[in-house]
Amino acid sequence: MFLYNIITFLLFILFLTRPCLASPCPGEPISEDSISPWNIDISRNGPLPQGNGTPLIGKNIYLEKCAACHGASGDGFMDIYPALRGGIGSLATKTPLRTVGSFWPSPESVLDYVRRAMPLNAPQSLNADDLYSVVSYLLYINNIIPQDFPLNEKTISSVKMPNRNGFIDTGEENGKITFPYKEVQDRLGNCFRKK
Repeated sequence: MFLYNIITFLLFILFLTRPCLASPCPGEPISEDSISPWNIDISRNGPLPQGNGTPLIGKNIYLEKCAACHGASGDGFMDIYPALRGGIGSLATKTPLRTVGSFWPSPESVLDYVRRAMPLNAPQSLNADDLYSVVSYLLYINNIIPQDFPLNEKTISSVKMPNRNGFIDTGEENGKITFPYKEVQDRLGNCFRKK
């Protein structure tokens, strides 16, 4: 029995270390080529993917890839998949509806989320033109942009989201995050104290 336990232990160790033999282990340097597939974040400060889309094109892509979960009109599905439109002005009420139009602070944050996580059954499968098209359609059904608005890396910064002032800026654009104590105290009153 002792020999059996030793062999099992050695096989277990071999099994655990095998992934390290094929790829870098924790603490070992990793190449830029290994990082680049994961480094796809999008922010207001760039970099933005190069592409172009309009709500008219985005509607067709949305109906093909998104409507099964979020509904043909973006109203959600049976409280399982969230609504993507409506709710503007509802966040401070007893029945807030968090949608693309009511909650998200910037169009870049919507672009980032859709790029990373949608469609649910095939995340990161949208090319840049499809990505801009779907996001432009979401902005259109929330009455944020007109139907003929060309959304791309140059025009996206001109889009003003309804909840753009609903978030506190942490100063990430400088590469370091600083907590905005003064702004939080102004919003919350004296109940917030810096420690």
